Amino acid sequence: MAPTRIERELVLAVAGGRDEAVLDALARTRLYVLTPRLHADVPGWTPPLPTIRDGATGRVCVPVLTPGVLPQWHPEWVFREMGLGTLARTWPYDVRHLAVNHGSPSAVLLDARPRRLRAWLKAEARSGGPREGVLLTDAGGPLRGPLAHGLALGAHLAVHNGLVWNRLGAVYQDYATDRARLNSPWGVEHRAEYRGRLDSLMKYRLVGRVQETVLRTRCALAARLGRAPAVEEWSEAVDRAFAGRAGADRAEAAEALRRVVRYEERFRADGVLAPDGRVDTLAAFDLGRAVNVVRLALGARYGDPREAEQDVLRLGELARRAYPSWAAFSLGYLLARLVHCDDADAGERAYRDSLAQHRVLTEDPASPFRNIPWS
Repeated sequence: MAPTRIERELVLAVAGGRDEAVLDALARTRLYVLTPRLHADVPGWTPPLPTIRDGATGRVCVPVLTPGVLPQWHPEWVFREMGLGTLARTWPYDVRHLAVNHGSPSAVLLDARPRRLRAWLKAEARSGGPREGVLLTDAGGPLRGPLAHGLALGAHLAVHNGLVWNRLGAVYQDYATDRARLNSPWGVEHRAEYRGRLDSLMKYRLVGRVQETVLRTRCALAARLGRAPAVEEWSEAVDRAFAGRAGADRAEAAEALRRVVRYEERFRADGVLAPDGRVDTLAAFDLGRAVNVVRLALGARYGDPREAEQDVLRLGELARRAYPSWAAFSLGYLLARLVHCDDADAGERAYRDSLAQHRVLTEDPASPFRNIPWS
């Protein structure tokens, strides 16, 4: 069985016998080249493409892998992502074949003579590159149990980026990108900084203390009243809670309340939040991002798979304490993202993207949110 839909599409394209369909399938996915970590860490130097000799034909080939067939994590061997167009533009003049997934059931051997390289570039232009906003599941990765549950907390970002959600492996996206993403926005350049940042995410310190206090104030008020408070009652309670704080905090709290009210109303109008439903905590944003930080750190070689697995299991425990269901967790993640948007245009784009991710994860029959019990 093909590990992901990417390999399935490639096998079907090959079976169809049309070269153009094969190239289109390859142009829509990330392709990976194995690189010694020692070479990848040399500043400003791009290692040459590796070559192998195909045992059956004797042909010299450049080997690449699709996401579903990447090998297990190794501390000294890493991968760099190269699209089909990038391969065409940097192709070595003396090699005439590309070996995709060599030795696997989804293996393809492509002609790489100059006139065929032009066809690769045309396929790149047609496809627009690797797809984003799609759910990718590794059939060989965790699909049930606590580890799968923990990994699924990071599925929003995995869907957003078009990456496999259920893997602790050789890469998150690729070695250089994983390290760059940890550096910005997370400010992580070495292992100690990574552990400190992960600890902050596990304690919900980065989601926004003002915004979280606004929601907790509503929870406390609802418990005291025995009913859902009106917006005016909630606003007055927030004013009292922030009365002794700096003016900037009071203004931020008022804006957070306004955005929560606005987006919860939109959630209800779009049918993803019950008429009497509400979001009680934004912890999902830190927990979901924490899973992706763990995966980035594993790809950047700031930790090892066993440690990463323990961290993901811990995140799953924290999420179950904070939320009663996948839907509640997902809405908490969405709302946190929206209340932090900088301007109206960014907020509208984020809303559309977030709602699409929520629907993929709560409605797609293959989604972990549909197949993994919350508790």
